[in-house]
Amino acid sequence: MSSVIEKGLKRSIEQSEFMAASLMDQPDRLPKTTEKDGTLVTSDTHWWCSGFFSGTLWMLYEATGNETLKKYAENYTMRIEKEQYALDTHDLGFMMNCSFGNGYRITGNENYKKILLQSARSLATRYNENIGVIRSWDNKPKWMYPVIIDNLMNLELLENAYKLSQDSLFDKIANSHATITITNHFRPDYSSCHVVDYDTITNKALKMDTHQGYSSTSAWARGQAWGLYGYTMMYRETGKPEYLEQARKVARFIKNHPNLPSDKVPYWDFDAPDIPNTPRDASAAAVMASALIELSQLDKSEEASAWFDLAEAQIRSLSSPDYLAEFGTNGGFILKHSVGNLNKNSEVDVPLSYADYYYVEALLRLKKLQNEN
Repeated sequence: MSSVIEKGLKRSIEQSEFMAASLMDQPDRLPKTTEKDGTLVTSDTHWWCSGFFSGTLWMLYEATGNETLKKYAENYTMRIEKEQYALDTHDLGFMMNCSFGNGYRITGNENYKKILLQSARSLATRYNENIGVIRSWDNKPKWMYPVIIDNLMNLELLENAYKLSQDSLFDKIANSHATITITNHFRPDYSSCHVVDYDTITNKALKMDTHQGYSSTSAWARGQAWGLYGYTMMYRETGKPEYLEQARKVARFIKNHPNLPSDKVPYWDFDAPDIPNTPRDASAAAVMASALIELSQLDKSEEASAWFDLAEAQIRSLSSPDYLAEFGTNGGFILKHSVGNLNKNSEVDVPLSYADYYYVEALLRLKKLQNEN
């Protein structure tokens, strides 16, 4: 496994430096994906993925002490500074915690701390006290008050802000959202739907639905990954046993699913009708692997080794030529074969910045464990 980790990190550093250099003359752009021909596609700072690349750079800097990576990380982080005031997105955790959060954790830069706290205050404005959850989208008229499973990931920003400020409102919002999501997003088999629509008059869940999954009753792969990671993270932050139990249940659903391929990189939806002739989602595998590594350390039951073994298998696959890009290819992204939104034919079988972020996080979590043993 050591050689797999080192190979993955070496390629991650090469690709990230290559990509960072390629966009230094476009100070308001961030890497998003590629066209089918490999041409880099960028986003503005308000795209929900704008913080992943700088977060990847920060983690690689932390692992290496490479000052070039640090300079790039600082540059790409400050590109999204203005988003701390954004009130129209639930994704401030992804945007600001991955970038400024990693930056503050590694450097202690007080300006980063201020930006993190303002970002958390902005996110908190999207919380509905009566329903008890943070609203996801504003511009989807088919739903009254949509909440997506992805939103669990943004709670880490609130828990981080709680630790930094001791303002218990952040912790209260995060716990309320996480608890109500357990009740309304999950089915008896512990798979989750993508979207739950809430009624703003009764404050009750109206229906389970989907936006990026195959159907309202299917198990969209990245959605299962967000749930697994979200509850593992919430257990780490709060120590509440119900979060550990939920993470375990989601992990069991993933590990035991008959449609999980032998290389453990899931199809974009566990219930896609055209399996096995349907795209894989490396981003889902990367998120799952990173979460499973952490879960294996937090879970003191006999299942812990199963979580670790599954994560190792996923990292071996992602670090193989099937998924790991050759240097200088893939627009500078690290991993190939992710799926954004297949229903909209958007970002299908392409690289994605969040796949890279969680892959690097997983590699570094594995390396830390190896160094400790």
